[in-house]
Amino acid sequence: MQVLQEFYGQATRATRADALPHELAAGLIGTWLRFPVQDNNLAVLKGALEIKAAHGFSFWDSAIVAATRALGCRELLSEDISHGREGEGVVILNPFR
Repeated sequence: MQVLQEFYGQATRATRADALPHELAAGLIGTWLRFPVQDNNLAVLKGALEIKAAHGFSFWDSAIVAATRALGCRELLSEDISHGREGEGVVILNPFR
């Protein structure tokens, strides 16, 4: 869920030259909600703290890895975390590499 929140915040940011209008950004999020979305909950928070301590990811990256793991996914597409890194059974892949 936090990835969707981050998308909305960045996509509609007023200082962005190509900011999306609310309706378009909200519509995109609505479309993506047909896929499974992991809620932020206590288990994801605790997992994020453990992943941060064990692997040295930032807290936000750790939370995304924890949510990915909670959904049972084995791969995470990210341009922010080093390609090929693994954390708690989740392999990070940079789709732009």
